[in-house]
Amino acid sequence: MHLPLFHLYGEPSDPRAFNFVHAETIPARCSLHDWRIGVHRHANLFQILLIELGGGEIQYETSIRAFSAPAVIVVPPTMAHGFRFQSSTGGWVLSFTEDVTRTIGDPAGDTMALLKTLTSAPVVSVPESRDMARLCDLCTSLSEERLLSRAGFRVAVNSYLALIAIDVMRLLTTRHLPATHSTDVVVEKLLSLIEGNFRHQRVLNFYASKLAMTPDGLNKHVKRMTGLTAGQLIRQRLLTEAKRQLAFSSQPISEIAYDLAYADPSHFVRSFRKETGITPLAFREETTRSI
Repeated sequence: MHLPLFHLYGEPSDPRAFNFVHAETIPARCSLHDWRIGVHRHANLFQILLIELGGGEIQYETSIRAFSAPAVIVVPPTMAHGFRFQSSTGGWVLSFTEDVTRTIGDPAGDTMALLKTLTSAPVVSVPESRDMARLCDLCTSLSEERLLSRAGFRVAVNSYLALIAIDVMRLLTTRHLPATHSTDVVVEKLLSLIEGNFRHQRVLNFYASKLAMTPDGLNKHVKRMTGLTAGQLIRQRLLTEAKRQLAFSSQPISEIAYDLAYADPSHFVRSFRKETGITPLAFREETTRSI
């Protein structure tokens, strides 16, 4: 499957990265790649892009959306994404590991929980130019602190990150998004377990036992916190992987079925059609035409 996993774009993945905050202008990296960033993922980096000038297209998973300045784009960890920027595009890319967010004065995780709701719609228009100017000024200050590395720079960097995250969160509140719950320890642990085991473990008992809970208790808790059952989260992750392999690889459908531990290809086809309404082959053909 050709879906690269990077730290920063073009750099080897670093699963041990922690307390990492990085800011760079969009032209700094994109101009080196003819303003095209191929579809890729980050294992543990959260990214916020500030589009101050210009525009382009973002591909997130198998969807494509145009964007134009001023706008903010939020890319959660593990989401497949790529860009085609206009050469006139200006702005910033802010990248950080999620552990940093525990130090930004939001112990309940409300800000990051809201930012994560953008997985299915990552582009946020910025109605006021002064809001974008403020965000870019904060990124400039954050970048200067990193480069100069003066006494106390880590505290300063994290403080600027907090202000940026909060400003973006406030922009989201104008979109009338549904209420979200604070980050929940059980849900976070479940998602981590699913990420490491979804290919071969679909049975709820496996995840419940790892979390020292009953299957019924786990389902009720996850449903209360996310609106979905634990079983739905497992199927959702499996479906995302199936779509990625269909869209970004030339693997035969039979190989994808076995790679995802289905009993046989026909079982995979039935399950995929039940979840999406179309067959894997039809999905591949539609996606190939659109991306």
